[in-house]
Amino acid sequence: MKSLTDRVAAVTGAASGIGRALATNLAAEGCHLALSDVNEQGLRETASLLAGKNVKVTTHVVDVANRDQVHQYADDVVKEHGRANIIINNAGVAVADSIEDVSYEDFEWIVGINFWGVVHGTKAFLPYIKKEPEGHIVNISSINGIVPNPLNAPYCATKFAVKGFTEALKQELHGTQIGVTVVHPGGIKTDIVRNARFRKHVRPEMTKEKMASVYDEKLFKTTAETAAQTIVSAIENNKQRILVGGDAKFMDLLTRLFPISATKFVRNLTYKFTE
Repeated sequence: MKSLTDRVAAVTGAASGIGRALATNLAAEGCHLALSDVNEQGLRETASLLAGKNVKVTTHVVDVANRDQVHQYADDVVKEHGRANIIINNAGVAVADSIEDVSYEDFEWIVGINFWGVVHGTKAFLPYIKKEPEGHIVNISSINGIVPNPLNAPYCATKFAVKGFTEALKQELHGTQIGVTVVHPGGIKTDIVRNARFRKHVRPEMTKEKMASVYDEKLFKTTAETAAQTIVSAIENNKQRILVGGDAKFMDLLTRLFPISATKFVRNLTYKFTE
């Protein structure tokens, strides 16, 4: 995309974390914003950070797992902004549990947001984006969409699905005016662990708060601001695939060169920090 100035971007999961950082970075480029999340208070806080940026900002309370809500979101964006150039399917959640113990309810919850949310956002906005001279679709996968780890199977499954879905989308839109980017972040300093559904772990005393502290101190090295800057640059330069963070780049390379050893490394690392 040659320029983000006066373009209209819809961003899901914009109440905090990468979504909020994307909003501030896109606004700095002169991009108008239609921000969505289930957290209305968080949306208002994000919007307040954009005061004086000389761009139009609208907020939309949307559950991305709900198909009708997402399609209404797309319709409202075009109604209020006149067009839609970019959709960033960023909303995501996590479930910390073993495959044996995870409930079907939790599995369906995470699939609804992490995978169906991406499908809904893509299908709802694509017809509008196709009407514009240029556009872009960004889907957030994860390094866990490249290499899985134990006690995280529902999350990994959704992120592998997002990767496959986006790779197919890129093939279908090849040669059109619409760019497609799949994003594989490593450990990003957000509240995803604190907001996760956490039922049972290796040790009963490993509470969700303790787990979040471990991840923040030991594994989450990249800020949401850095992640957002990388994603915005990818849109401007029409990059099809990006890795965010040194850990993501390392694990991607390790997986390509030594796939069996990479799996063993991740397994040992996961249990090291949870036992």
